[in-house]
Amino acid sequence: MPHRSSRRDLICDAALDLVAEGGNHALTHRGIDTRLELARGSTSYYYRTRHSLVSAAIAHLTRRSSESFRAALPAVPLRTVEEASALITDQLETLIVDRRRDVLARYSLAVDASGDDELRAALASCLFSRPAATVLMDSLGAGDPDGAARDLITLLEGVVFDLTYGSRALAADTRFAEHRQSVQRAIALWIGALCHR
Repeated sequence: MPHRSSRRDLICDAALDLVAEGGNHALTHRGIDTRLELARGSTSYYYRTRHSLVSAAIAHLTRRSSESFRAALPAVPLRTVEEASALITDQLETLIVDRRRDVLARYSLAVDASGDDELRAALASCLFSRPAATVLMDSLGAGDPDGAARDLITLLEGVVFDLTYGSRALAADTRFAEHRQSVQRAIALWIGALCHR
């Protein structure tokens, strides 16, 4: 039986669409009602405040990231830097190409999160999982897996930003494949350095 999206999921997806397309100011209860062709006030029935709507959208984004990562994990644990850098590069490609809307929405939602510790913490972990990165770094033999995981995520955050808005930003005529080798090489070097410090 096919999965039927709940009304809450549809609202969260619409929220992510709106902020990805129009920035933080585009996210309104009325805007979601209009986008989904719902009766006025429908979104407010589910999420009374902007804070609860933003929080739900970030939680939805986190679930999508977790599901995507779990689906990509191999059946056996990664044991080499090369395997890890290939998997991570695949995940970056998924984020930059297939889930670009999610990345753009996350950056737009940063405005809401800037003055709110709860939202900031949720937003900080919605694309990358520190527990999963810690397990990975431990399996690769890092002396301080938790510290290595934090540093790895810092690098990945920078790569995602660079490929979205920075010097390697993918223009309409540019494909991720053109950056894949250099991105994977940088990730492998970084992981290797983190495992041997």
